[in-house]
Amino acid sequence: MRKTDLAKFDAKKLMGKMAVPGGAEFGKVAEVVDRREQRRRDQALGLVPFAVKLNSDLVAQIKALAAEQGADLNEVVAALLQKGLAS
Repeated sequence: MRKTDLAKFDAKKLMGKMAVPGGAEFGKVAEVVDRREQRRRDQALGLVPFAVKLNSDLVAQIKALAAEQGADLNEVVAALLQKGLAS
């Protein structure tokens, strides 16, 4: 192997490590869960997928609220629905 080939190989290996999910978090072990396992975990928590089409302005407001609270988007939507249904 030539010196340039070795350098290219090292660079490709490094780029491959950076592309892995959670690769940006140096020193932390990232848990990668496939869709089937995530679905099982959600079902164990009693979560059900629920797709809704909303106006983009409303979605932007919800995302801003989630960012402001530092919470997950799912949690914010659930809280808003509970508050709305309670009234």
